[in-house]
Amino acid sequence: MAEYKVSRSVIVDAPAARVFGLLASPALHPEFDGSGTVRGSLFGPDVLTEGAEFGMDMKMFGLPYRMTNRVVEYEKDRLIAWRHFGPHRWRYELEESPEGGTRVTETFDYSKGVPAFYVLAGIPARNAEGIEQTLVRLKKLAERG
Repeated sequence: MAEYKVSRSVIVDAPAARVFGLLASPALHPEFDGSGTVRGSLFGPDVLTEGAEFGMDMKMFGLPYRMTNRVVEYEKDRLIAWRHFGPHRWRYELEESPEGGTRVTETFDYSKGVPAFYVLAGIPARNAEGIEQTLVRLKKLAERG
């Protein structure tokens, strides 16, 4: 059975708490988003926690839209995931690396719902590219301090 997930990882030369702080701050999401779709934070807490809702100003294929997300997995400095009305979710796992720094893994999980739709629409491949760029930007942002 297929997993229906797209994941990429990077080692960031920064403590997990610093990386998590970026991920848990919706106002900073446009700074590290590599997909080019996240434009700004509309509402929600300054710092995300389990069950928090936050709204984002988005743009895809030249069309602006707004999205409300809910944090569905949360473990401070280790794990955060959110989803909107769709069944898929965005997940970030942080693990202190034995060599120093933090391994950050971002996953687009589309195993719920109708995975065939995502595949036919080319979403996994497009999201893989976005994840790769996001991790590059997140790494630079976290390492700057």
